[in-house]
Amino acid sequence: MRIKRGVASHKKHKKIRKLTKGYSHPNRVSIKRGKQTIIKALQYSTRDRKNKKRTLRQLWNIRINIASKANGINYSQLINGLKQRNIVIDRKILSELATNEPSVFTEIVKKASLKN
Repeated sequence: MRIKRGVASHKKHKKIRKLTKGYSHPNRVSIKRGKQTIIKALQYSTRDRKNKKRTLRQLWNIRINIASKANGINYSQLINGLKQRNIVIDRKILSELATNEPSVFTEIVKKASLKN
């Protein structure tokens, strides 16, 4: 008895068409082009997840720098002071404090300042 593969093929094609929803016409309609675009999209998403982390860290550093300059100390002196005083606080939290809780950030700067 002959085995027909239409059901399996249609299932695969349906899966590709579902993943390419919203793409331009040839990438959505053609199965071959659709597979290629899905592979490329996954590559981009991997790359951009890494870039997102990099960009956010840059943003945190900029926010910390601006807030620390407003308190009379620059970024590198602040980070160095925190390390010397063994104050363990990451840049994400420092950025949030600088943005939302300036008074708390000022206290941290005073403790990290090498002048005290």
